Amino acid sequence: MGLKLSDYKLIFATVALIGVLLIASPVLAEHLHFPNGEQYSELYLLGPDQTPQSIPLNIATGQNYTVNVGIGDHLGTSAYYVLYVKLRNETNQLPNQTTGTPSSLPQLYEYSSLVQNGENWTAPLTFSVSHISISDNRLVLGSITINNVECNVCKIAEFDQQNDGYYYQLFIELWAYNPISQTFEYQNRFVYFWLNATAATSTT
Repeated sequence: MGLKLSDYKLIFATVALIGVLLIASPVLAEHLHFPNGEQYSELYLLGPDQTPQSIPLNIATGQNYTVNVGIGDHLGTSAYYVLYVKLRNETNQLPNQTTGTPSSLPQLYEYSSLVQNGENWTAPLTFSVSHISISDNRLVLGSITINNVECNVCKIAEFDQQNDGYYYQLFIELWAYNPISQTFEYQNRFVYFWLNATAATSTT
């Protein structure tokens, strides 16, 4: 059973208290080495063979596809992260990197993990699509299943003349828990990959 949010709050409070005690000790402080350089959280995607080149593009109904999503903690301290998986068509907006605001689209799936400083966390994202129909140069994606969780989306894609197909994007936003505000905050980081659903013409 995973830890509850209250458990993570207790962990952060304990880590913070230990840090204060260590810094307060002149003897121990002489042996402490604090992290240098930029502090940041890393978010990345890899295909099934752990390379970006193997991320799937062309999809069909009745088949499972897998990518691997990963987080790298380079903050100098442990962090509690949440990832939100979302789906967009060509008219839906991605997160705004200028303003640092997330997408307003609903989340289809959620990951959560406590990652230690200097460590990486990865997890599979296995998905399939179903209930697809095409009419008048419009494709309707009825449902997408992510890690065995089926989501009814009924999302329309117009035919893309330039790229000769019907395209969607699965994208993942990175959020992190702020122990001061006691809320999760969007980290202005997201990754995405295209889905070409042209061959997925089954109406089942």
